[in-house]
Amino acid sequence: MKSVLHYRASAGFRAMLADQAAVACVEAVVVDETDDAGFAREIADAEVLLHVLKPVTAAMIAGAPRLRLVQKLGVGVNTIDLEACKAAGVAVANMPGTNSQAVAEMTLALMLSVLRRLSYLDPLTRRGQGWSPDTDLIDGAGEIAGRTVGFVGYGASPSRLGVALEALGAQVVYTARSPKPHLPGRFVTLEDLLAASDIVSLHVPLTVETEGLIGRAALAAMKPGAILVNTARGGLVDEAALVEALRSGHLRGAGLDVFASEPVEPDNPLLTLPNVVVAPHQAWLTPETLDRSLVVAFDNCRRLMAGEALVNQVV
Repeated sequence: MKSVLHYRASAGFRAMLADQAAVACVEAVVVDETDDAGFAREIADAEVLLHVLKPVTAAMIAGAPRLRLVQKLGVGVNTIDLEACKAAGVAVANMPGTNSQAVAEMTLALMLSVLRRLSYLDPLTRRGQGWSPDTDLIDGAGEIAGRTVGFVGYGASPSRLGVALEALGAQVVYTARSPKPHLPGRFVTLEDLLAASDIVSLHVPLTVETEGLIGRAALAAMKPGAILVNTARGGLVDEAALVEALRSGHLRGAGLDVFASEPVEPDNPLLTLPNVVVAPHQAWLTPETLDRSLVVAFDNCRRLMAGEALVNQVV
């Protein structure tokens, strides 16, 4: 069975992939996500596509007549043309839970980085000016203890983080499809969460219902001086409205790992704001996550070859 990974993989990831593919008796070919010609050549006779970030389009599916499975290395399948896969008889599977620890830790890192003004202090210190900062900006820093953190969506990553935040002295509230009494935090409506939270953290998938969820009205409903953190999907947020809220001072800052258009364009105004901490969709990406992900992916390859039911099949 031939699988193709369409991703700009590091040397370490390539070695990990090769080792696990050999154990699973699966041929694994790595194609850089910028190499369209190479991808078209390799996918033509592949049965499995290991998908990370680059969108899987109907044209890709049409160019892969032997394809049987699109295996997402992660959770969100919004970058996969599910209807095209369904029409072609190609299964789609994801792997909820494999990146939960990494996303939880990155979310906490973004919260603390915005609170402590690290995007301002780091370059200032590197220029030798760290001992003469803008005192008004320093006065705007703060601790997470005593603050209310609100999670929009309360799956594996945020609920795991909720335990750590309560240990640090924060209060946790969340909104989800239903209350989760066995987990830390208090279940509230989205409206109440926006009004009460000093930090709002997004953890829902991008769907027709959630696209633009945090728009101008939602941002206006947030507490003055609140922080927005997004490690989910950029399309959840109206970026133009977020820029306005940050420039006006209504929001203290934002920590963003995802953007509406990715890779994020260098002229995106969010990148110019000193009260924003950014990362290039890396919250999920650790060697530990990749190792767990490949175990799941190659187990599904084995299942596919054996005619068994796939794990976490979406389509």
